[in-house]
Amino acid sequence: MDNPFLKPFTTPFDCVPFELIKTEHFKPAILQLIAAAKQEIDTIADNPDPADFVNTIAAMDRAGRQLSIASATFFNLDAAETTDEIQQLAQELSPILAEYSNDIMLNERLFQRVKQVHDEVDTASLSPEETRLLDKTYKGFARNGALLSVENKDKLREIDKQLATLTMKFSQNVLQETNAYQLHIKTEEQLAGLPESILAAAKTAAQQRYLEGWVFTLHFPSFVPFMKYAANRELRKELYLASATRALKDNEYNNEGIVRDIVELRHSRAKLLGYGTHADFVLQERMASSPTIVLDFLKNLLVKAKPHAQQEIVQLKALAAKDGVSEVMPYDHAYYAEKLREATFDLSEEALKPYFPLPQVLEAAFDAASRLYGLVFELRKDIPKYHDEVAVYEVLENGRHKALLYTDWHPREGKRAGAWMTSYRGQWTEDSGQVRPHISIVCNFSRPAGDIPSLLTFNEVTTLFHEFGHALHGMLAETIYESLSGTNVYWDFVELPSQFMENYCYEKEFLRAFARHYQTGEALPETEIDKIVAASNFMEGYQTMRQLSFGLLDMAYHTGKLDAGTAIERFEKDIVHETQLYPDVQGTAQTPSFSHIFAGGYSAGYYSYKWAEVLDADAFSYFKETGIFNPDTAAKFKILLASGGTVDPMELYIQFRGRKPEPEALLKRAGLIG
Repeated sequence: MDNPFLKPFTTPFDCVPFELIKTEHFKPAILQLIAAAKQEIDTIADNPDPADFVNTIAAMDRAGRQLSIASATFFNLDAAETTDEIQQLAQELSPILAEYSNDIMLNERLFQRVKQVHDEVDTASLSPEETRLLDKTYKGFARNGALLSVENKDKLREIDKQLATLTMKFSQNVLQETNAYQLHIKTEEQLAGLPESILAAAKTAAQQRYLEGWVFTLHFPSFVPFMKYAANRELRKELYLASATRALKDNEYNNEGIVRDIVELRHSRAKLLGYGTHADFVLQERMASSPTIVLDFLKNLLVKAKPHAQQEIVQLKALAAKDGVSEVMPYDHAYYAEKLREATFDLSEEALKPYFPLPQVLEAAFDAASRLYGLVFELRKDIPKYHDEVAVYEVLENGRHKALLYTDWHPREGKRAGAWMTSYRGQWTEDSGQVRPHISIVCNFSRPAGDIPSLLTFNEVTTLFHEFGHALHGMLAETIYESLSGTNVYWDFVELPSQFMENYCYEKEFLRAFARHYQTGEALPETEIDKIVAASNFMEGYQTMRQLSFGLLDMAYHTGKLDAGTAIERFEKDIVHETQLYPDVQGTAQTPSFSHIFAGGYSAGYYSYKWAEVLDADAFSYFKETGIFNPDTAAKFKILLASGGTVDPMELYIQFRGRKPEPEALLKRAGLIG
């Protein structure tokens, strides 16, 4: 079989030739590329010359690059355009790739060479980036079992194979449960309060299923507007329960057992490696270096945010009481919060949407990148794509190729929920010059309907800027070694570039430049811009409490708090009790669909969203002082982005800011202190 992954790509910029790739190509390609990568590793391990940085550490950074591209392509498709066949293949390939990774990390001959370089080479002879890569490589081995006995290495291999299978199964179960549900409404009376644009999308969803009436689903663009605008409380409750019981029901997609297994395996793995808990293991390589530091950080925020959140809920309860609702429940929050927003600020997210058509918002993000970093984005029609809805842009800097950017905006049955940035190829430097990255943004925004383009809520505008910030981190990378490039940084630092970009959405000067009505071209009225800025802290106390609940739950699972005899639902509710602002709804839980920590990279790391908010608020306050597009400040921040993981993140931040970050900027921005 002619396999495109097993020969050089002949596409522009050596991009992935999606039009040639079939599902049956992945397994043989990945297996063959694993074998080739193992040969590269054996060549390094068996090199008769004394180990040095070039023949061992740098050589390892280069090993397996084709495998990385093939596996990245496969798992990116599994997330954005999956099929039953791809999901089955993911179950099969995940443990094989985990085993390959362990074959490297547990290769005694290879480790001895790495250890020799680490112990004997004078770091004064190395560049700072080389020193950083050496340290990261040695720690990678030590933290993944190289110092274990043969017996314990075998145990580690088995744990990692099981974890690879379980995390993939967790994700697939959530997707199955999300896709399986639909709320089919047949009568107009049940649709009171829902805006026309949402009804049009629901009508289209019904037609796609060959049904009369309207269909709402658990996908974000359908679920969120329904919860926010539907006056029918019983239907809000029904949709809420469908979401809050995903992978919790008594069926083949229940994730409770998988959660227990993942938590126990992670704990066993950490103990095997000499750590008290999985959180201890993870946080050794984070800016927040211990569970104690993380928990103190979260609890300090809790103390400051809770009084504000409780006052916000008092206001919502007063509004709900006018409708005869005596006990406000979680499925009432979004509905009455939107009513309170409209009453307080005379601001309706739905009324704003015509001013935020997706193409216009994207152009605004491109414009910000141009003004800050000198980047230009040109749509390319000749780059292969995995779906017709994907667009590909060539990113240029001073007329030179910088990156490829793939964008994929709308929900499909084969796409998991949420929004994310990923890459198909990283960035590195060769003797012949730089190899530039291929970056992707994937979201779930409402589709265009007839002549109406995709119109974004303001929350979706900030989501686009958030993911674009991650993409800039990847696209601006300027390192020698791929494993230190772009977003290969400490996990509690990786959210800084993304959350930093969200700040621009609240800047009046910037909003004036791009918020225009999709039909008339009329600028968003100044009064509405004032309202957006005034409402930027709306429900900030509640939102902070919600994020803290996720962070505390994550830390509880990964610091050994789960007992074998405690039901998952009970455990969750006990842990997040301090953060809860509404009565409990029996039979619901976040845990079984908490993909960030059980299928993503955020285990013992969910706190990093709030941690990075401190960084981004402090960083943006510097821009506010000097000018939000000040070229000198932007040049310094560009260095931070381009440096990736080549410098310790705190040191990198101090180089940019001139000092350590101060939390006061976040607390002031959030309205939690005066």
